[in-house]
Parts: sequence; C-alpha cells; structure tokens
Amino acid sequence: MPYTVTPTNLPEVLILQPKVFGDARGFFYESYNARDFELATGLKVEFVQDNHSLSSQGVLRGLHYQIQHAQGKLVRVVHGEVFDVAVDMRKNSATFGQWACCHLSAETATQLWVPPGFAHGFLVLSQTAQFLYKTTDYWYPEYERSLLWNDPALAIKWPFPEGFSTPVLAVKDAAALPLSLAETF
Repeated sequence: MPYTVTPTNLPEVLILQPKVFGDARGFFYESYNARDFELATGLKVEFVQDNHSLSSQGVLRGLHYQIQHAQGKLVRVVHGEVFDVAVDMRKNSATFGQWACCHLSAETATQLWVPPGFAHGFLVLSQTAQFLYKTTDYWYPEYERSLLWNDPALAIKWPFPEGFSTPVLAVKDAAALPLSLAETF
C-alpha cells in the first residue's frame, strides 16, 4: 500500500504518509494516485483544483471554509514546515467545534485529508513554507468564510515560532467570526 493512513481525533480527518523511496540520489514518491487513495482511505473523491501558496514564518492562513460548494482538501508541504488544523463545522456532528492537528513538512512528506464541512488553516513554523493542496470543488470567494483562529471556544494550541506571540494575518482572517457567530453546515 503506497499510503499509511491514520485517523486523527476527528475520524474523518486523516493523516496520510506516502511511501517515500530514497537513496544517495534523492527521493521519489507518488504524492497522489486516485486508485491508491481510494484503496487506502475508502474515499472516492474527484479533485478539480490544485493550489500552491508561499508564506513566511509566523503567517497563519485560515481558518477557511466555503459555506456552499464545500471543499475537501488534500494538503501537503513541499518546502518548510507548518502546523495544520481542521475544525468540524457540521452543526449536527458529534465532533462539532472540535479540531484536529498535524505537523506537515517537506521532510516527512506527510499529508492531511480535510473533508468537506471542516474549516482549515495552518501556521508557518519554518522561515518559509510552500503549501500545496488539491480541492474537491472550485474556489467561490462569495461563499468563503473565516473562523476566528484564536476563538476561546476552540482553544487551539498554536505552537508559535520563537519571536512570535501572535500570527501574521490577512485582513479577512483578522476579521473572522468566532464559532458562536459563524455560519455552519
């Protein structure tokens, strides 16, 4: 099996560890294979968009979700390291408002599956990080929402890099809503 799959404390959020083949020349791994993804996770998904971001240390992107056209995301880091978070936004879920996390880095090649119905964000721990993600639906800016990163109701334990006590945020993320006021699924 090309992936080792480990559920997080939110069973639908999955950590995927691809099989990496390395030697003195470098390494090789399949970052995605539809057949093997389905065999490993039991999920048959169709990805329609690939995204790539570059961020500096201390940048926090998120917590984002689309209230309509909800996106599933398969995320990974190809340079640097991030602390990645998914929050269950499904009002009728037993895990509503709970979060799962994972350190993602280029060194480990670890990936995270974030299903539709979850908010997603990450904090850059290294000097810079390049973050890639596949999505199951297109980006619709009119449906994008931001959940407040430091909402006490979530109590996410963000591991700020040395020299940072608060993150560098986009305007929309600084104005994000707490869970009690956020639109949910």
